[in-house]
Amino acid sequence: MRRWTHSQDYIALIAGLYACLSPIWTDTTNRATTTMIVLGALTALLALVELVRPDMLSAEGAMALLGVLFVISPWVMGFSDLTAMSWTAWIVGVVTFVIGAADLMVTRTHHATPATQNVVR
Repeated sequence: MRRWTHSQDYIALIAGLYACLSPIWTDTTNRATTTMIVLGALTALLALVELVRPDMLSAEGAMALLGVLFVISPWVMGFSDLTAMSWTAWIVGVVTFVIGAADLMVTRTHHATPATQNVVR
């Protein structure tokens, strides 16, 4: 797989940056702000790792896990009453999970095919 060619990882990078910056324009609490900044920064960093090393199975699995953490964070961290921040977490979480799961499937398929099938004739 070639570096910097997976458009879905750019989407994850944008989603992570959006989540990280969302406390600027959204009503929030200290707990919600910390959660969104940490999860957003981890998502953006992981997306960069996937852009540089698109064949890492562990990175894709971690991306899907971050998506789950985003989705459950409003309830676990106690900011589900903040509607805008909760929806941001849920939407970014679903996007992040779908991208991580799709990347994981593509990478597993790529690793499962014999090297001879990847040669262009």
